Amino acid sequence: MTSTKPAATRQTWQKAAVRDLLLGGEEFRTAQQIHDQLREGGAKVGLATVYRALQAMAEADEVDVLRTPDGESAFRACSEGHHHHLVCRSCGFSIEIAAHEVEEWASKVASAHGFTDTGHELEIFGLCQECSQRSK
Repeated sequence: MTSTKPAATRQTWQKAAVRDLLLGGEEFRTAQQIHDQLREGGAKVGLATVYRALQAMAEADEVDVLRTPDGESAFRACSEGHHHHLVCRSCGFSIEIAAHEVEEWASKVASAHGFTDTGHELEIFGLCQECSQRSK
């Protein structure tokens, strides 16, 4: 009889470095940005290694992944449980939105249009307060 439990992922210093970097911020970052920040900090890590670490962390639900408006994957360490994000499209800063705020709105919109058995994926992109001030 085979086990259906996923195999434990190997813990490496590279994955630990990626995790530590993500835990230290509130912004979504691309693999390239994470790679650049690790290299600036003196870590000798390849971009492919960063991608593999992020993929493993995403599969283990250790990080949230979203698609930026230009279609690139960006990653952030978040709280557990269902939630959504407000994301600055300039700097990547993000704020978690409680699921119930979105659920109520989505349910109301779906019902108003006669939809049932609905689901959703939602991230809201805009400019954070700091980036809005800089753009003026």
